[in-house]
Amino acid sequence: MTAPVTPSPELAEIVGKDDLPRSEVVSKVWDYIKKHDLQDAKDRRQINADDKLGKIFGKKSASMFEMNKHLSAHLTAKKS
Repeated sequence: MTAPVTPSPELAEIVGKDDLPRSEVVSKVWDYIKKHDLQDAKDRRQINADDKLGKIFGKKSASMFEMNKHLSAHLTAKKS
């Protein structure tokens, strides 16, 4: 079991403000991406950011691989 992480206020708009394991954060972000149809139609590996995801990515789109790097910047590990 991974230690819970705290989402930034920007990320909390997507995943909620509760502490979650990192894997759960990624899962909730994917749920959001699918719900809002944000995967690029031509290249499914690209994610087209809406306003909320744009705050996380800092740009209009990111690849699936970049996404985890951007998420990391918005997660704070809990001090034990």
